[in-house]
Amino acid sequence: MKRNPIKKVLILVSILAIPGFLFFYLLPRFAKNRYKSLPIYGEKVVAKTFHSVKGKQIPDTIYHVVPDFKLANQQGDSLSWKSFENKLVVLNLFNPGMTTQQANKYIKQLSDSYEKKPLVKFVSIAVSPESAPDLERFADSLRVLPSKWDLLSGDTATTYPLIRKGLLLDVIADERDGKANYIFSNKLLLIDNLHRIRGIYEADRQESRERLEDEIKVLIAEYLRNIKDGR
Repeated sequence: MKRNPIKKVLILVSILAIPGFLFFYLLPRFAKNRYKSLPIYGEKVVAKTFHSVKGKQIPDTIYHVVPDFKLANQQGDSLSWKSFENKLVVLNLFNPGMTTQQANKYIKQLSDSYEKKPLVKFVSIAVSPESAPDLERFADSLRVLPSKWDLLSGDTATTYPLIRKGLLLDVIADERDGKANYIFSNKLLLIDNLHRIRGIYEADRQESRERLEDEIKVLIAEYLRNIKDGR
């Protein structure tokens, strides 16, 4: 029994059309979501305002942001969020008086790898009040690139509320026996251009560091995609 020639043609066209459909329709849809969005840490508040998605009104969410600050770096310059406008920031806490500086050695290695990528900046906040010359000497010992990595310090009345409430990290100044001993979170933070915390990582765990390195790239992709979309 002979098949209908028209039927054969329709079957052939359908077979040939499927790859084109997958390439031009499904692939771009999946490619858009290739990177899973990173979480936003901290308290979230549902706002009274709304935005529209496919005609449906969705309540806006107000996310926790790291508040503005005014701290001095190793060159004596006063820095604030304005100094890191439209930048992604990797941040940690440090104590210049500690003999072991594993986290800072890692930041040195990571910041060097981003030397020619101006979108990413590195910030370390001292848990003890330090003068600019002391910070500069410490920076020199680590061979810090000033344009890439800022070591910041200020009075603890300023830095501790910023660390605890803004960065969601712990810090304690134990001054027993007449000598200050600083206990603080040994974590790395990934902060986006809107000053939201997008990642928290254990500084002394290799798998956590590897996750940070991967998620820096994810955040770069998100930032560039938002610029392209006009957001």
